[in-house]
Amino acid sequence: MTVRRTIDQPVFPADTLARMETLYPLQAGLLHHRLPDHPLLSLDALAKLGESLPATQVEYNPGDVPIGIDPDDLPSNGLSIGETIRTIDTNRSWAVLKNIETTPAYRALLLDLLDELKSVVEPRTGAMLTPQGFVFISSPDSITPFHFDPEHNILLQLRGSKVMNVWPAGNERFAHRTQHERYHTGGHRNLPWEEAYRDGAQQVPLGPGEAVLMPVMAPHFVANGDAPSISLSITWRSEWSYRESEAHAANAALRRMGLDPAMPPRWPSYAWAKTVGWRVARRLKLVS
Repeated sequence: MTVRRTIDQPVFPADTLARMETLYPLQAGLLHHRLPDHPLLSLDALAKLGESLPATQVEYNPGDVPIGIDPDDLPSNGLSIGETIRTIDTNRSWAVLKNIETTPAYRALLLDLLDELKSVVEPRTGAMLTPQGFVFISSPDSITPFHFDPEHNILLQLRGSKVMNVWPAGNERFAHRTQHERYHTGGHRNLPWEEAYRDGAQQVPLGPGEAVLMPVMAPHFVANGDAPSISLSITWRSEWSYRESEAHAANAALRRMGLDPAMPPRWPSYAWAKTVGWRVARRLKLVS
């Protein structure tokens, strides 16, 4: 289906696409964008979007939380999602609107942006599967706790500033294989944190017009600057990312049987036997 462009000019300049070619899919790094002020991304528009989304697509809480926190320990900020976004300047909170592509206007915006990246992405990891968008709205000095995500991701900074603190994906010092297994069998994305991890961080400061490329399952936390922040995360999956997820899920099943399976290989290798076996087992309903 052809979608009408919602932006008149390319958002990602040629030098950003060239930079992506050196980074994608394994390395985090700074990029640039030219996404203009967009009516869909104003605070009022985002508050209305948040109020229209089901509860499963909205997450928000106080922003002054530890870098490492159990999701069950996250307190409420006492506000609605609309109130949280409209008063983000002063309420010391953090919010994310998930899967904005379920709303047609936001899906068109997301697909426009992803379409600009295909020439870099598809020769390396194949078709861009499962496009999803997320918007982050953060109060000054708020923290997004230490976690990882299963998607290929570019985070575009639109308003305010933040520092993305990133660790290498697949390094078990920062996210042990059992944390991957837990996540890929239904666990939360948040990870255990240790202060000793700080020495291993790659720090990527972001301001308006800047973006960061995030590898699949790279542990990270985000420290917001001294002004309110709005960021747009555009994500996609690949056959490789799905196979990696399935390999971790298969390892979890093996671990329940008393084995200690190794960490699956990273791109471009695949744990073929495990992923094929996992798909067959799911099809036969031998695992849940």
